[in-house]
Amino acid sequence: MQRIATIPAIIEQHVEDAAFLWHRRAREIDGPVMGAFDIGRIDQRLDANLDGLFAAGQAAWDLAAARFADYQEPPELFLLGALAFEWQSAPAIKFALESAGPLGKRGLSALSGAVARSAPDKLKPFVARWLDSAVAMERALGVGALHHHGVNPGPRLRELLTDRDTEVRRRALRLAGARRRRDVIAEVVACLEARGAEERLEAAVAACLLGEARLAQPVLDKMLVGYPELAGAVMEIRLLTTPSIAARKWWQQLVSSAATREAAVAASGLLGDMAVMPWLIEKMQSPELAYAAGLALRDLVEIDFNDTDVFVTEPAKLGPEFETTEATPLPSASQAQAWWDNGRGPTRFDKFQSMRRLKLDAMRGALANAEIALTNWRRSHPIPAWM
Repeated sequence: MQRIATIPAIIEQHVEDAAFLWHRRAREIDGPVMGAFDIGRIDQRLDANLDGLFAAGQAAWDLAAARFADYQEPPELFLLGALAFEWQSAPAIKFALESAGPLGKRGLSALSGAVARSAPDKLKPFVARWLDSAVAMERALGVGALHHHGVNPGPRLRELLTDRDTEVRRRALRLAGARRRRDVIAEVVACLEARGAEERLEAAVAACLLGEARLAQPVLDKMLVGYPELAGAVMEIRLLTTPSIAARKWWQQLVSSAATREAAVAASGLLGDMAVMPWLIEKMQSPELAYAAGLALRDLVEIDFNDTDVFVTEPAKLGPEFETTEATPLPSASQAQAWWDNGRGPTRFDKFQSMRRLKLDAMRGALANAEIALTNWRRSHPIPAWM
């Protein structure tokens, strides 16, 4: 880090903007609202602010560290990691790693975000050291670096899949699936019996990508009972790996159960059947199911709903029964009906692929062809941000 002449107010603005932009990107990167163009514009602005901080040297680090002292949150930690990796500063990297510990998984995710945005040649001197570290978080960060930058670790992957730390194994499972490593299928299948539900889910996804959906599906079905927070992800991979007729029958059982109804409504768009629209609009009238129905609508129809009046951001506009609903945006059943009746909506708009749609298409492509690596749907092309 160099000490150069800087204007503190400008550097402080770069720090604030970069933290906000990364937070927004992390929140939307796999979501149904933004597409690659939107993410690209965020990336352009984020890179511009990071470049300003990289050039500012010590002044940037001091302000970023001061902000983290006041707000010990993932966006602020991301900034520390991004600066430390760019400058390849061992003391700064040590500080960032130590700062991540108290934040747990959120801290690891923030540093993984910084790793993803760093050039591979900047990381190379550190990744091997992380993979050999006695600190589990550092090993997990090393596996994340391999995944983010599409590196196949060769025989080392088998060792990572049997690591003593759950998070390391979970990230290694994701890497095994993405790189289509059928040579480690035995280790992947062993993780289907892991104690932790998140690890079992990651193992099931990896097994599906490695052509072993028949082994993964019973595990996925069992996970629907007792893990409501994972129900959406479980249903997603289950429906993507089940033939259409069987998938619909499986889904109908879940939508009929109170325990899984909300997640099943949200997953209904994955069936790809426009005939479900009247039923979906009906569910939009329920405060308990409206948000889920909106998610399904975005999966089902490839248009940018920001160009319509179907969704509202103020639940109270939908009636007094929605006033206590916190999730937004919510679809309006009446506006969705009018939109649908007016020339059956989708034909009147340009095709739009959200980041979630890109993810689903990448998964479908990989599941259909076991010979290709999983497409990195998160890789965006920077778009001019001030058009």
